[in-house]
Amino acid sequence: MRVLGVDPGTAITGWGVVEGDGDALQMIAGGVITTPAGTPLPQRLQVIYRELTQLIEQWRPESAAIEELFFSKNAKTALAVGHGRGAAMLALANAGLPITEYKPLEVKQAITGHGGADKVQMQHMVKLLLQLDDIPRPDDAADALAIAICHVHSARLRLLE
Repeated sequence: MRVLGVDPGTAITGWGVVEGDGDALQMIAGGVITTPAGTPLPQRLQVIYRELTQLIEQWRPESAAIEELFFSKNAKTALAVGHGRGAAMLALANAGLPITEYKPLEVKQAITGHGGADKVQMQHMVKLLLQLDDIPRPDDAADALAIAICHVHSARLRLLE
């Protein structure tokens, strides 16, 4: 199973492609889509959509996983993330990919076994699970890889039900 994980945002959208069956996982690629500060929102959303569409064509995932919107105390930040998430979901849907959404708590539990895991614990587990020499950088790429790993594990568990 090849999965594209997406950690949405407007300034930075993390992405990661993971392949595996739940036991053996391999990072295929990962990185971030960045939009320059000061760029109007419609153009930022175009960049996210266009680059994700190109990544889908390049890496040919079978499915996609994206983080659900987490409502923080800052409504303006949540709204900005929501815009980026919408552009990302449109790119995934237009590519015909099945999309699964995961809450941050679900991703943390799938990766570390603990819903209260911090960012450092998550990054170390992503490195360990993908058998990497270093923690993927930047953080948004590591988060996207975690979302993809969560999906691979969850899909495997659904098959057992």
